[in-house]
Amino acid sequence: MGVIKKGRGEMEALKFYVKIGEKGRIELPELGELKGRRAEIIILPLEEGGNIEDLLRASESSLDFWDNPIDDEVWNEI
Repeated sequence: MGVIKKGRGEMEALKFYVKIGEKGRIELPELGELKGRRAEIIILPLEEGGNIEDLLRASESSLDFWDNPIDDEVWNEI
């Protein structure tokens, strides 16, 4: 769950990428910790052909740069 700064207060924000079903329904994971609370839902349709999985894979592959035992050893000494 992320936190979005908004004016003087803060607002909790959840972000999901889902596919709208054939009957126009959206399924979200269970949100037990928010049970009974009100929520605002905003739908931002993604462009057709826009594949979020490709973007996620690309972002994760760049994280390999930080998995460096030599760098970890140097930073642990500071």
